[in-house]
Amino acid sequence: MSYFTELALQYIDGEWRPGGGSWDIVDFNPYNGEKLASITVATVEEVDEAYRAAARAQRKWAATNAYTRRLVFERALRIVEESEERITEAIIAELGGTRLKAAFELQLAKELLRESVQLALRPEGSILPSPTDGKENRVYRVPVGVVGVVSPFNFPFFLTLKSVAPALALGNGVVLKPHQNTPVCGGGLVARVLERAGLPPGLLNVVMTDIAEIGDALVEHPVPKVISFTGSDKVGGHVASVAASRFKRTVLEMGGNSALIVLDDADLEYAVDAAVFSRFVHHGQVCMAANRLIVDRSVAEEFTERFVAKVRTLRVGDPEDPETHIGPLINSGQAEALTGAVEHAVQQGATALVRGETRGNLVPPAVLTDIPPGCPLLREEVFGPVALILPVDGEEEAVRVANDSPYGLAGAVHTADVERGVALAWRIETGMFHVNDSTVHDEPIVPFGGEKHSGVGRLGGSQMVEAFTTTKWISVQHGRSAFPF
Repeated sequence: MSYFTELALQYIDGEWRPGGGSWDIVDFNPYNGEKLASITVATVEEVDEAYRAAARAQRKWAATNAYTRRLVFERALRIVEESEERITEAIIAELGGTRLKAAFELQLAKELLRESVQLALRPEGSILPSPTDGKENRVYRVPVGVVGVVSPFNFPFFLTLKSVAPALALGNGVVLKPHQNTPVCGGGLVARVLERAGLPPGLLNVVMTDIAEIGDALVEHPVPKVISFTGSDKVGGHVASVAASRFKRTVLEMGGNSALIVLDDADLEYAVDAAVFSRFVHHGQVCMAANRLIVDRSVAEEFTERFVAKVRTLRVGDPEDPETHIGPLINSGQAEALTGAVEHAVQQGATALVRGETRGNLVPPAVLTDIPPGCPLLREEVFGPVALILPVDGEEEAVRVANDSPYGLAGAVHTADVERGVALAWRIETGMFHVNDSTVHDEPIVPFGGEKHSGVGRLGGSQMVEAFTTTKWISVQHGRSAFPF
């Protein structure tokens, strides 16, 4: 049976069931338009049921031995490994990912599950001194309780697991709302893997719905103590304001406008390879993608020639074909908006070195230079296969241009002098930066997150403990305290 048949349901309190809403989310294949599933939306009442179920189940789960909790994630890892081909087919069908992209996403998911096994044992307490004689201060790390998770469409299986698995491993319950364009890979599939792995019923609940149906109920609900959101900065800003008004913590992983900087001493062949991958992996629908290629003017002509030549070799088409590099954008709205943005830039005076004709959701690569100041593409997140080449005069201008963005997620620099690269990295206003590599990286034990409009908080390694637990101080007075009255 297809995932799109068996998992196109709400998953609430351990039961797979239809939503109670009056309309359906229709899940389409973005390449060929095939209808994959139709899912009746969850209502506000069902969101409430999901949170109440998570709260009930969480109390027993938090008291479960951490060595027992971690067994769930060991089993989940084995299930993913055994199901790789089937999950790959689902990723290709639901989000138009290529086989290479699916393999990349699955590798990230497996590493995350391996880290989640260890996270169950990671929280540590401490005993602190007191100025009061005979007093012992014990500080414990405890689960926050229930976490609300909102996940995106571009890496739905991995980025859902990235919040869900650590939150569960650390003793919390979870209510998940996947993106409407990827409800199965980002929702039902995650629930099925963890259900098969032995996660107790009620701990993870999946509500497939939309703000048109539930408004802000997922964030406003009194049960969740932390909201983990991955998506656009516009929506993330709204989530943050609603959560703050209810005294909830947030972890916000939002957009990017990353720069890949090529200095005058860079290995140009290698820099081109890194730039092509950084810009066009998963058709450019990656928050860390290198939107802006900032190149020292002394090597700009050669870099541009090499870059354009390599971009022209990229194949656009059916993501099922192993030879395809660039498949469809997630939906027609994204394709039309990006095509319009490129056309607007050209009308403003930008030069298109590479450009093709959009067909349906297939947007071929575009390479632009001579971008006029004030062009929206320079400052916006470009979620598609469009590269901007920006020649600069030296490091000072490179740093200034790189920092001239409301975002601050990732970036990279290419140089023959590693320490020169590190010194430049210190000056770039981002949460992550890479020397002599691509801009696209995510590893399970390092802090992942951005500055400015790119987010608040971090995920990864010990930052998961910070995100999904809280501290509790319990003092013990040995002997008798002396009170002033």
